Amino acid sequence: MGLVQWLKGQFLCHLIICYGFLVSGLLVNLLQICTLPLWPINKQLARRINCKLGYSLTSQSVALLEWWSGTEVTFYTDPADYQFYGKENAIIVLNHNFEIDFLCGWTFCDRFGVLGASKCLAKKELSYLPVIGWMWYFLEMVFIKRKWEEDKRSFVQSLQNLRDYPENFWFLLHCEGTRFTEEKHQISMEVAEKKGLPKLKHHLLPRTKGFWVAVQNLRGTVAAVYCCTLNFRNNETPTLLGVINGKKYHPDLYIRRIPLESVPEDEAECSSWLHKLYQEKDQFQEDYSHTGCFPGPVVTPLRGPWALINWIGWTCLLLYPLYLLLVQLVLSGSILTILATVAFCSAGP
Repeated sequence: MGLVQWLKGQFLCHLIICYGFLVSGLLVNLLQICTLPLWPINKQLARRINCKLGYSLTSQSVALLEWWSGTEVTFYTDPADYQFYGKENAIIVLNHNFEIDFLCGWTFCDRFGVLGASKCLAKKELSYLPVIGWMWYFLEMVFIKRKWEEDKRSFVQSLQNLRDYPENFWFLLHCEGTRFTEEKHQISMEVAEKKGLPKLKHHLLPRTKGFWVAVQNLRGTVAAVYCCTLNFRNNETPTLLGVINGKKYHPDLYIRRIPLESVPEDEAECSSWLHKLYQEKDQFQEDYSHTGCFPGPVVTPLRGPWALINWIGWTCLLLYPLYLLLVQLVLSGSILTILATVAFCSAGP
């Protein structure tokens, strides 16, 4: 194990990473609150400012994945589709099998310049949490309670609000509704058998109602559905803790661009279309388990330096007052205080 890799596994480094993310997140939240008076005056400018503020926080996670752990997503896609990425609004349909699939999704967004304006469907409870939840509130994320009768009106209204969004955005949908586990898969396939639907091996049954409502309300605003299928080489089981410890993973992401006009408008036909899409995704995953790769050529979008520069900038800014505090501790001459500080910084989990 090299020195750099050893340092990445130290508690002090993890403490600095968490401290930087949480404190910068609270400062971002404060700046977002300061944009409130601007909303009735110039709504689009307020939105653009919040996109930049959102990027300054979420890009830290991208930098953690790409620059700290050394993980780089390999993208498989048709070159004819590649030219559209980042230049249009889109609905992202991504499988939900892994603990860090959201990080890989954010990396995809960052490579094509839409990370700050990226959207997702999230639990209502998250909107009350400082840092991520409050940031998402100002970025106009779509929050739901998972009770359709209560969610229908707010869900539709949130989608309608995106129709005049000033930045290109991607709207992420985990149509399975929850992360894949063997227990959930067994229950899901029992439902599939009762409904006479083909069984899936690598996915849960998609929940079609939310997808259909999203498509109907974003027609004319969104140009395409990006069907994204994620897997990891060598049967890796990635974890967020592994990323923080600097462990390198090897994700592969297969993207297919499907023009929105090819998605049926009728609810029943749209439901059948989505089930067929997941049967295709399931076959891609099955083929991947045998071949170790997805179909189509590999593309390598440029990895810009801005996520790293932003992360380093926040870290330096927030560590400076701690450095001054440390200097004061040393100059105080209190051996007990210095030893206590060293012991805390050296402690492991």
